[in-house]
Amino acid sequence: MTWTFTSDVEAFSEAAEPWLLRDPVRNTVVLTVLRAVRMGLWSEGALLGRLERDGRVVAVALQTPPRLLLLPDIPIETVPDLVTCLIEDERAIPGVSGSLALAEAFSARWWRPEAGRRSERLYRLSSPVLPDPAAEGVFRVAGPGDLDLLVRWGEEFQIEAEGVAPADLTPLTSSRIARLELGLWEVDGRPVAFAGASCPLGGMSRIGPVYTPPRFRRKGYGTALSHAMSVRARAGGADEVLLFTDLANPTSNSIYQEIGYRPVADHATVTFA
Repeated sequence: MTWTFTSDVEAFSEAAEPWLLRDPVRNTVVLTVLRAVRMGLWSEGALLGRLERDGRVVAVALQTPPRLLLLPDIPIETVPDLVTCLIEDERAIPGVSGSLALAEAFSARWWRPEAGRRSERLYRLSSPVLPDPAAEGVFRVAGPGDLDLLVRWGEEFQIEAEGVAPADLTPLTSSRIARLELGLWEVDGRPVAFAGASCPLGGMSRIGPVYTPPRFRRKGYGTALSHAMSVRARAGGADEVLLFTDLANPTSNSIYQEIGYRPVADHATVTFA
């Protein structure tokens, strides 16, 4: 067995997507990023890797430079060969993101030391959705007129969550608005929070990001919006509704459990020096 890397998105998708769809819950990030790449987002220089045994895919990895390497639910014994291939090919890997065990296995073998880590938890929505939390305001789907606001709030979210300014979010935000994937919570006609919910893929939809500007926090807007987006995703055909939380933020973890989310697995995002 050997890892094969390509920049041919369609060829990769044809081989890898059926394997990823075996478990859309644990493979949620790679599935949604791959869909974006197929739509033309982040496709330049994409690193698309797969490992085959007897002509069948047994593992997949994906990177859209300069972002991190993404690991779906691959067998942990495939990680050493993946690291070796990437080092031999002199690939620039600024970090890795995946389940805790996989991220740590990759980090332990990478040639650069770990510089930072964000611990996360993947949650799955229970059925039925728990009752709507009370909060002043109303939900609405975001439209083209909200683009500038959502780009700005998306940048604020990423700076707060990751500590670095993101690349231009306009193409991604515009694409998500067109697919009706973004929603707003409004009070007296004024947006106070925004959230996303990906279109169902393999029966799976993921909530995120969820962002409330600091001046509007502690009023329940984010919780109410998360509930509204979760109900919308379920009504839109998603059998599995998922989200990630930052384990450093105990408030958000408790809030989502109040809506009806239950833990699935711990994840880690590791950056290298």
